[in-house]
Amino acid sequence: MRLRLVSRMCAGGPLSIVQLTGGSGVTRQAVTKHLHVLAEAGLVRDSREGRERRWELDPSRLDEARHALDVISQQWDHTLGRLREFLERSGR
Repeated sequence: MRLRLVSRMCAGGPLSIVQLTGGSGVTRQAVTKHLHVLAEAGLVRDSREGRERRWELDPSRLDEARHALDVISQQWDHTLGRLREFLERSGR
């Protein structure tokens, strides 16, 4: 559900709870709980527009996560390359 919310905010900019729940089959209360978890993680932020609260993505945190995943990916590539070399040298 949280990934779906992030995806919708990427495509649609700041959105209200009504817009985020539309067609999802999930209650507004459930979506609000997920949004609060994402906000605590620093991935989304909200602002008030009259009586409505709009939610939007904070891309800086996603950039941090992307960088961390890139580093991990490079480490795995290096480790798997060393394993392949070891197996080829040992004739397995």
